[in-house]
Amino acid sequence: MAEEENGVAVKEDQEEQKVVEESEEKPPTKSQEDEINKKFQKMGISFSIWPPTQRTRDAVINRLIETLSKPSILSKRYGSLNPDEAASTARVIEEQAFVAASSTSSSVSGGENSGTTDGGGGDDDGIEILQIYSKEISKRMLESVKSKAATSAIPASENDSNSVAATSEEISSS
Repeated sequence: MAEEENGVAVKEDQEEQKVVEESEEKPPTKSQEDEINKKFQKMGISFSIWPPTQRTRDAVINRLIETLSKPSILSKRYGSLNPDEAASTARVIEEQAFVAASSTSSSVSGGENSGTTDGGGGDDDGIEILQIYSKEISKRMLESVKSKAATSAIPASENDSNSVAATSEEISSS
């Protein structure tokens, strides 16, 4: 009886697995993607990765503000910024990264060997540009916090050297 139960249980497991496999969505093929894009174009809907929408850019800025002003790995090492300073720094970082990636965008999508059949500016180009944007943001954020840490450390080290000089003068005058 136990074998029958196991046999029935195994058969039910196999049937469930088959149903799960059939219900899972498989990624569309290139021809299916082209067909979907054509349908969207007919409906007046376009999908592109680059440039990001203003809503996306605002979300990036908000995330930067949070990273710069709240406890994080960066703040543990370099210190955090007050919320106002973080907001202005985040806007500058995002804008500079956007401009840098946009300038790359024209060279990537405008090249003759862009790898697309539609004359340039394909999804692969958009992904590359988005990666550049992301790297620029990371690089500029790190530069900002390092710069802030360095400028806030200078007065402290100057005070230390002044106090050492004053102490050495007191000792030599005694």
